[in-house]
Amino acid sequence: MRQSENCGPDPEKVRAYLSNLQADIVARLEAFDGASFRTDAWQRPEGGKGITRVIEEGNFFERGGVNFSHVHGKGLPPSASANRPQLAGREFEAMGVSLVLHPRNPWCPTVHMNVRFFVAHPDPAVEAAGEPIWWFGGGMDLTPYYPFAEDVRHFHTVCHDAVAPFGADLHPRFKAWCDRYFFLKHRNEPRGVGGLFFDDFSDLGFEQSFALTRSVGDAFLPAYLPIVERRREMPWGGRERDFQAFRRGRYVEFNLVWDRGTLFGLQSGGRTESILMSLPPEVKWRYDWQPEPGSAEERLYTEFLPVRDWLAPGP
Repeated sequence: MRQSENCGPDPEKVRAYLSNLQADIVARLEAFDGASFRTDAWQRPEGGKGITRVIEEGNFFERGGVNFSHVHGKGLPPSASANRPQLAGREFEAMGVSLVLHPRNPWCPTVHMNVRFFVAHPDPAVEAAGEPIWWFGGGMDLTPYYPFAEDVRHFHTVCHDAVAPFGADLHPRFKAWCDRYFFLKHRNEPRGVGGLFFDDFSDLGFEQSFALTRSVGDAFLPAYLPIVERRREMPWGGRERDFQAFRRGRYVEFNLVWDRGTLFGLQSGGRTESILMSLPPEVKWRYDWQPEPGSAEERLYTEFLPVRDWLAPGP
């Protein structure tokens, strides 16, 4: 982990940004939907707290959640310490904003975004305990049911522009990381059309790594809202709704089987209701279902789910 600045981490500065980010996003989403988010403040017995903001049966969103959490503890869960033996025995802080939005209209995509910060503090009782170990993570990805190329290109363009000022290598690196991460290995199938994802990131030192993370968090609304503003009035029927419920099943499978954030939250004694707010309210599974050849449903699999460079010129 390369850190190019000597400046130490400032968790309070990160916490203040994340808290404001949650409030800003919820305010914009409420204005878009026309219904209010429920506010659910909670305390974690082992240390920490959070605010879960949830909308259910809104005018546009069938379910959506924007969660802020700031937890701390004396020992890391297995999901965080398995590959980092140097963190054993350290107290930790983990904070972040995580959101998932499930529109009712199948022509509008599901979306996920999170930005987070982790710091493991040295043990003051140990001589030469060392410096805090910290990193940022985050990203966003789009999961459409009936996609439009212009929407997917828009989403990827905003993702690119969010990280481009911090290094030309970062977008291709984070885009490829997203493609690898949001992948259902047991089905050999991408979850959606990608976006960007990064974790364990401290390469630029605290101030610049934090600035990059802020840029990603601030890019979410410009990446997503123009898409759903274009598609929200498109008519849909039982066929589209049925396919949406089927594809939502893939979303559930990924979150419960592969998602590191879900595992960390559950293993660290996080609040289950807030962790599982990402699950859609209506889902279907079928045995060995295949799309009809030449159908709009098949196009998702043949034209959109395969990994590609959405910023490259082409049809």
